[in-house]
Amino acid sequence: MTSRRQQTAFFRKLYLAHMIAGQHHNLLSLHHLTQMPRRTIQDSLADFSDLGIVLEFVQDGPRNNSGYYRIVDWGPINPEWVAKHLDTVQSYL
Repeated sequence: MTSRRQQTAFFRKLYLAHMIAGQHHNLLSLHHLTQMPRRTIQDSLADFSDLGIVLEFVQDGPRNNSGYYRIVDWGPINPEWVAKHLDTVQSYL
């Protein structure tokens, strides 16, 4: 059971990273796009560093939630592999 949960968490992070790399997204837009709970998204984004992915929030307005996430570095993850296998990644979610 634990390995399935870990695998799901891994693929969730890959999926979110792919979404962020494709467009400007903030927490609200990711929530609407994925239908994942906000807290799950927040926890997953906070754990990107577990995979070596460097994420930053780009402030784009006066309010704290005005802005978007940006992948600074994919680390050891190959974004082309994620894009090519997106159907497989999504099947785990």
